[in-house]
Amino acid sequence: MNELCLGERPLTIADIADVARRGRTVSLGPAARERLAAARAVVERILADDRVVYGVTTGFGQLATTRIPVEQVRQLQLNLVRSHAVGVGEPLPRDVVRAAMLLRTSTIAKGYSGVRTEVLETLCELLDRDLVPWVPSRGSLGASGDLAPSAHLVLAMLGEGEFLSPPGERLAAGPVLEQAGIAPITLEAKEGLSLLNGTQFMAAIACLAVTDGEALLDSSDVIGAMSLEGLRGSVGPFEERIQRLRPIPGQLLTAAHVRAVCAGSEIILSHLNCDKVQDAYSIRCIPQVHGACRDALRWLREVAEVEIESVTDNPLIFPDSGEVISAGNFHGEPLALALDLAAMSLAEIGSISERRTFRMLTASLSELPPFLTADSGLNNGYMIAQYTAAALVSENKVLCHPASVDSIPSSGDQEDHVSMGMTAAFKLLQVARNLRAILAIEALCAAQAIDLLAPLTPGRGVQAARDLVRELAPPLVQDRYLAPEIEAVSGAVEQGRFAAVLAAEGS
Repeated sequence: MNELCLGERPLTIADIADVARRGRTVSLGPAARERLAAARAVVERILADDRVVYGVTTGFGQLATTRIPVEQVRQLQLNLVRSHAVGVGEPLPRDVVRAAMLLRTSTIAKGYSGVRTEVLETLCELLDRDLVPWVPSRGSLGASGDLAPSAHLVLAMLGEGEFLSPPGERLAAGPVLEQAGIAPITLEAKEGLSLLNGTQFMAAIACLAVTDGEALLDSSDVIGAMSLEGLRGSVGPFEERIQRLRPIPGQLLTAAHVRAVCAGSEIILSHLNCDKVQDAYSIRCIPQVHGACRDALRWLREVAEVEIESVTDNPLIFPDSGEVISAGNFHGEPLALALDLAAMSLAEIGSISERRTFRMLTASLSELPPFLTADSGLNNGYMIAQYTAAALVSENKVLCHPASVDSIPSSGDQEDHVSMGMTAAFKLLQVARNLRAILAIEALCAAQAIDLLAPLTPGRGVQAARDLVRELAPPLVQDRYLAPEIEAVSGAVEQGRFAAVLAAEGS
């Protein structure tokens, strides 16, 4: 994988995933270095002229009117980082922190922050050596940026915080840097502020959630098609001529996916002349529900694509004019609203998935054996797996209370409206985790239902998905320990193996 050279072209969500999860290396390009030098020169002139500029020679937040002597500006930046590293809770995942490190480097490299090149070089080296700061997940209000998470990141760069080992241990930063031969950074004027201000952590989660969410939606189309076949439903409602009468983009795509994976199905052909007039909504309305959720997630992609190429520092330095202007690009409202909607969209996928699972397990609704076991009564089959899906669906509903409608003033009411965007981001991660398990349970039940319809065979894509389940879980003949199988199939969903079925079918 070739090195990502920042400043040479726009950053993409795929770039962020490559660096965060696949270890792609990062460097600063010549154009970025020139911009950094120009912005830093403005800061140096401010210090030489002893000008009053927010965050450079003043305090922060409500203390913005407090004048700081030039000889104390280094201590000011160090105090800022130390005082803001107050996060709590479990650490953010390594891939999220790596993505945030990349985004922080990229936004500062645009040349509006006044940070020295060597500070960003340290960030690049930490990424390349896979040295990931320990960053607690709670503490950001999503305005003035992700202050507390960012402070923990920077504190590790100073040799005072902690790093997160691959097994999840919390390691003192000083010894880690010393062993790696990396010198701790010393903050100069404005650098602490620039490293803390901005939306990089919530944007990091947004980018990774878009990547994962799109794969989850593809997986849900495939697994939904498995259930359609297991329930001997009709593919008629998925016809393109029907979808064209309501040409919502996501709806068109989901219907095309289901048609593709069901192509060549003997099960569907065997059911063309039955007396069942129409299928339940959880089957018949897959395009409408999955499609609407696709379009909701697409909004998060659009917002994230803008955000990762934006400058969210404060104050902003304009090297051409020498001006330093305080503004509000750090406010996370655009991300917060989109993250909340993304969580709702994934929760809806889980909700309709669980309903399909329920139908397959209920003999009066499915024409299948009760709980998909041939000897029900003695055996419970997948009865309690549906309980787990229901519990996760319920949890997702609780998590989908929008964080972005809340605001708690801070900093003596200077920061009197905040986005809670990081809260929205973190709960989206949990909704996605829950959804993977919900889809895994549906896939296990659908594979069992398809097997019970033998010798009739499903469509080629559905057969491929059924075979994937059977790699991880044999047919259920009598009751056994199912939790490991749910976990294994959930892992396959996370790895994109169900989504890959669509690519194999050319959809």
